Amino acid sequence: MDALPAFLGLFATSFIAGTFLPFLPGSSEMAMAGLLAAQAGSPVAIVATAVVANVTGATFNYLVGRNVANLGDRRWFPLSPAILERASSGFERYGIWALALCWLPTFGDAITVIAGLLKADFRLFLALVLAGKSFGHGAVALGLTWIVGF
Repeated sequence: MDALPAFLGLFATSFIAGTFLPFLPGSSEMAMAGLLAAQAGSPVAIVATAVVANVTGATFNYLVGRNVANLGDRRWFPLSPAILERASSGFERYGIWALALCWLPTFGDAITVIAGLLKADFRLFLALVLAGKSFGHGAVALGLTWIVGF
């Protein structure tokens, strides 16, 4: 298997999966697991590619949230005011530390947008998202290693 197309595909899949764009939940983990099982490259490089792309997607969410904070009342806005209010109150109650759960499907994408909307500190955002995404992808890689034993 040629590694470059595999890694580019993994990067694209993981980036899109890390954003709020409609995509199959858990697809970055599935793509990463497929490449790991196919032994398409170094396991460390595969996991790192998935994590970096997923963090980049979450950063895209943050930047979108930060730049459209004043547009939340528009009809085309992807989050309804009720959902936005619920998410904002949850973020305010649990704080920025909720970003450590960014690896969870759907909730993780929403919380990264909310962090941008609420203008959370970007350095702390990046550190927590990197830790969360590393945990999620690392758990899948370790689980696959344990199950398949490659």
